[in-house]
Amino acid sequence: MSDSSPSHADLEVVANEYSDREYMVNISIPEFTCVCPRTGQPDFAVIEIHYVPNKHIVELKSLKLYIQQFRDIGIFHESVTNKILDDFRTACKPHKIEVIGRFNPRGGICTDVEARWPE
Repeated sequence: MSDSSPSHADLEVVANEYSDREYMVNISIPEFTCVCPRTGQPDFAVIEIHYVPNKHIVELKSLKLYIQQFRDIGIFHESVTNKILDDFRTACKPHKIEVIGRFNPRGGICTDVEARWPE
């Protein structure tokens, strides 16, 4: 990935008004796109982010803009799913997080990648 790739610094956070309790936030991004690093063809996926906030929650417009930066980046399914988890973790510092990438079939193969913290 280049120096202009998405970064945790692109994700804005706001104070969690309910940090005194644990609750789950489920985010679905049904129009995710990136590029296959081998063929240059577009990859399409639904990205799901499930997290239990700590002191901060993600600001959704910044998440949208962060996700859109992957459109022209050549990256493997496993790498992009884990990068989203790592960047989100660094920005929000949740109690728990799970990122699932459900990639559309290409060449007769579907890929689902699930990354979690803590494991």
